[in-house]
Amino acid sequence: MLAIASQQQSPAESKPTVLLEKAKNLEAKGDYLRAQGIYETLLSRNKLEKQNPSIRRAYEALKMKIIFSSIPTPDSLLYEVVPGDTLYDIAEKSGTTPELLKRSNGISKEGKIYPGMRLKVMKGKFSALIEKKRNRLTLLADGKKVKQYRVATGEKGSTPAGTFKIVNKLENPTWFHAGVVLPPDSPDNILGTRWMGFDSPGYGIHGTTLPQTIGTQSSKGCIRMLNSEAEELYDLLPVGTRVVVQE
Repeated sequence: MLAIASQQQSPAESKPTVLLEKAKNLEAKGDYLRAQGIYETLLSRNKLEKQNPSIRRAYEALKMKIIFSSIPTPDSLLYEVVPGDTLYDIAEKSGTTPELLKRSNGISKEGKIYPGMRLKVMKGKFSALIEKKRNRLTLLADGKKVKQYRVATGEKGSTPAGTFKIVNKLENPTWFHAGVVLPPDSPDNILGTRWMGFDSPGYGIHGTTLPQTIGTQSSKGCIRMLNSEAEELYDLLPVGTRVVVQE
């Protein structure tokens, strides 16, 4: 009983300001997992999150830092490379992306790996929830919130609601619009740096050359994101990812 009591926090230690400062200090020291636990404690207090949304943003930034690092977590595993493996093979059989494997394991763009190399692989299955009225996309891992993004959706509610899956992905996409082929470097190509197409032809998630439209209903039906955020999502979501669009 004494051991348990000694581990309990005093009222002063459980104050939000004290916990927040502790989380920041732990993060600064590189103790990301303990810092994450404190942020999660703070976020479990619903009123606190509404009063101080910066806590959610700090948590999301840390969560992404952990995902894109080699730090082992409960929702990851270590995979040992065997002869004949490629990053694309490992990604496909693990339900992840080559881009995430590269980023979380410090692998060069060329994707060179060797037998015996141990790679961090995410076990969690990512999905996305898009709320049209809020112009918000929520990234989830095994149904749990990871990060929220402001997006642009279709004007006059033209983004179709329903459950979709990502069937193709492109870097620096060409835009085929109104019978015209617009290459990536065309000033009239508004798709930005990434495209994640749905199994509903013509619709998908993409970057944008019109960042001022984020947070509005202004597209022809697709989901627009800031380029940097579309690139982040692109690295996380493999082909086959489930996307739910709600009114």
